Amino acid sequence: MFRAQVALLRTFGADDVWIEVSQNEYDVLYTLSKSANGMSMVEINRGILMTQAGISRLVARLETRGLLERCADDHDRRAVRMILTPEGARIQKVVGRRHASAITSTMTRALSREQLEQLRDISRTITSVIHPTHTDHESPRIHA
Repeated sequence: MFRAQVALLRTFGADDVWIEVSQNEYDVLYTLSKSANGMSMVEINRGILMTQAGISRLVARLETRGLLERCADDHDRRAVRMILTPEGARIQKVVGRRHASAITSTMTRALSREQLEQLRDISRTITSVIHPTHTDHESPRIHA
């Protein structure tokens, strides 16, 4: 399973979809797109396979580029939340569509319809056990 994951991540990383943002930057944009109220750095870190320091640097770059912004937390004045700007949301959608198309192309070349359904069911089961708060349509790391 690990070899398959590595092969898929390398394939997706090499796709020509990462024009506006890198794969890691897209991960942050996608993660933030799931929350209309933004997220704290801790919440972002839960959804991304990077160190806290790496995410902090990446968030700073995205903020400099105008793709996200920091705002005060309504419940804790000491806390800061990150939220997508309209341009960040636009880029997330554009790159997300291309990424979803690349994922579909790769997976349908490799697996039959029945195998894809089995993989979906197995993935949902594993995810629901490991991360019981995830909904069926969420999956860590490979998003569109």
